[in-house]
Amino acid sequence: MLSLIFGILIRIFSNSYLNVFQKLLTKKGEFSSVVNLYTYLGLTIIGLIICPKPVYAQEMIPYIFTMGFLGALGNYFIVKALSCGELSTLAPINSYKPIVALLFGLIILHEIPGFREIVGIILILLGTLFLGGSKILFNKSTLYRFIALFLLGTEAIFIKKVILLSNINSTFLYWVSTGLIFALIFALISKHPIKVQKQNIPIQLALILAVALMQYTTNYVFSKINVAYALALFQLSSIVSVFLGVNIFEEKGLTKKLIASFIMLLGATIIILT
Repeated sequence: MLSLIFGILIRIFSNSYLNVFQKLLTKKGEFSSVVNLYTYLGLTIIGLIICPKPVYAQEMIPYIFTMGFLGALGNYFIVKALSCGELSTLAPINSYKPIVALLFGLIILHEIPGFREIVGIILILLGTLFLGGSKILFNKSTLYRFIALFLLGTEAIFIKKVILLSNINSTFLYWVSTGLIFALIFALISKHPIKVQKQNIPIQLALILAVALMQYTTNYVFSKINVAYALALFQLSSIVSVFLGVNIFEEKGLTKKLIASFIMLLGATIIILT
């Protein structure tokens, strides 16, 4: 039980700090696709060290490559969003993840949201109004964040499936190595110089470490408890990110953003646990 709590706490804080490092790198002139590529390159080296002999079965192949594609593209859009938006404003947007799941359930499975889900949606929308309303929802950085939210929310399902077919270490290695393939493709398509400025290397290394901690602890928590419960607990990282955005990047409106985050967090938790 203690190891699970410790894993959840590490995941919450590492997720918030990796966003800080991503934003720092883009503020210092690095391109989103290049930051993403070098992150996956460093993670792949770590993956090979912790899992030299991964568990493998042929049925895993489609899940592994889907997981890698969704992860690489989702992380690219997160960096893209942070390059043009505020960390403390974008973090609470993660609460929309369960609404996306409900929409797909409605469209694909014809599942009608119940009373508690509707209450959760209303709370998230109220929190958004408190955060800034249409000014927040209809801008470029929020669009990128919503794309990332959809991609990474879907990725979680495939991560859980690969864990069930193998183990935590193998899943981590498959996640980073397939992510590296797609991150390289995205970087080549972007046609940006594939290099990190020398003075930014320490921040890039810190980002790699933070992402490694985040993803490994995510896999560990997914292996121990239901994905829905895990995602509900992970929402707490938005509160930490609001504090970091205000204190590190001197973003304004701490009190307003914290209240909005708590309202949206409550709404997301109600939906997820329902």
